[in-house]
Amino acid sequence: MRQFFGMSQSGNLLEAVRGLRDPQLIMLLSNGDQFEAHVKKLEELFPRVPSIGCIGMSYDTQIVEKGVSVVAFYDGISAAANVLEEVSVMPVKYIDRLEQDIHKINSSGDNTICIDFCSGNDACVLTTVYSALKHRNISLIGGTGDAGKVSANGRIYEDAVAYALVKNNHGRVKAYKENIYRPMGNRRFIASKTDKANYIMGKLNGMPARQVYQELLHISESDIQTQTFKNPFGKINGDETCIISIKEVSGDALTCFRQVNDSDVLIMLELADYKEVVRETIQAIKRDFPKISAVFSVNCLFRYLLFTENHYMGEYLQEMSTLGSHVGMVGYGEHYNNQFVNQSMTCAVFE
Repeated sequence: MRQFFGMSQSGNLLEAVRGLRDPQLIMLLSNGDQFEAHVKKLEELFPRVPSIGCIGMSYDTQIVEKGVSVVAFYDGISAAANVLEEVSVMPVKYIDRLEQDIHKINSSGDNTICIDFCSGNDACVLTTVYSALKHRNISLIGGTGDAGKVSANGRIYEDAVAYALVKNNHGRVKAYKENIYRPMGNRRFIASKTDKANYIMGKLNGMPARQVYQELLHISESDIQTQTFKNPFGKINGDETCIISIKEVSGDALTCFRQVNDSDVLIMLELADYKEVVRETIQAIKRDFPKISAVFSVNCLFRYLLFTENHYMGEYLQEMSTLGSHVGMVGYGEHYNNQFVNQSMTCAVFE
């Protein structure tokens, strides 16, 4: 299979699709002002080609912040794209669509990936979607777009998740997740006084969550929102650590970017040598895949901000380009199988 990436920093869709021929799946990454127009025009240009889209930044060896980009797969794939609606209420109502698509392209775990763009309520969405994927051991990667909108097959949806099933007809495909944080000390924190609907964490070990975070890191309240770049929380999930970013201070509580439940056991994380972690990820992928056709990744907005602040983003994209054709999107939350994580990178690698 092959991967196409076209972009326009000015938002010119015709410029972004220049040279694209016979795509079998299209992913659109657009800006908020032009998203609707881009979705409509893309469907006119490539009618009946499966497609998904969202509002967000994208990249290959450079970042597209406010323009438009088009990612396409072709030459040796089978694909299906669709949407699950009412994700804030009952996404399982539409699960038959995904199950039928899995059957239609005869998906299996070693050659198929699910890529999703979500408008919100990610944890519930992933539980629902993965309930269908797990029966064939199909992995999932994806992320949350901006403005609560996604597109599928030329239509725009709110309160929905758009997904694409991609089957590599001539090789394997595998999902990866990268964590650039490590545990800070051995302390454990039990969450309480949580508000699941609003992602609020009220107390940790019976003390106000804001106070605990400030005192542990010796910072002022005004520093909390940026300190999460270096010190997010982590929730242990088997052998995995799910990163929990802090969104803002809410009185004595902390509002997070993912749900925290009463009695969840959390740890404090600290930034590791992220350049070394990236190198290790690249080497692991190269060991698994001596021949790589394409890599599609989702990087968290906070990683983008951290890397940019440390003048590493350009170097990071160059490092990832050593894998071959590497493109991706900047998300507001990352998906890895049934996990909704923050401040992470997930990617799909095609043989």
